[in-house]
Amino acid sequence: MRLKGSCHCGKVTFSVESENYYPYQYCYCSICRKTQGGGGYAINLSARCETLKIKGKEFITVYRAKVKNPDERAYQSSGERNFCKICSSGLWLYDPNWPELIHPFASAIDTPLPIAPEHTHLMLEFKTSWVELHKSKKDKIFKRYPKESIAQWHERVIKG
Repeated sequence: MRLKGSCHCGKVTFSVESENYYPYQYCYCSICRKTQGGGGYAINLSARCETLKIKGKEFITVYRAKVKNPDERAYQSSGERNFCKICSSGLWLYDPNWPELIHPFASAIDTPLPIAPEHTHLMLEFKTSWVELHKSKKDKIFKRYPKESIAQWHERVIKG
């Protein structure tokens, strides 16, 4: 599926091809909450990096977050969160550890997306107290990361 996205001010537009476009995964980590806003979580999709087309590259800036997990030494994430430097809209995450992938934020996608039949709530260890967890019977919850990848979830749930 061809996904089209943009920032709030319209300076950046992009498109990317994705086989994994159901917005099912809610991340409650402090990085997602503080950089994406919303309900205390962010939703990442998955797409093929080589298909990314961007207009307005000069308006993009990158943020590499500091990861602070309990009982671990803080470190800088390899993930590159791409934002519009004019309006601060989060656009996508790219991590050089997986160069074939790009993870657009569902909040930046303008293409209508389908409703996921179940959701994965992850990084609940970092959920802030003011966020209520709205979980259906089919949903899965994880203190940190699930073992199932975005592609594996789509294979199990959508392609069945």
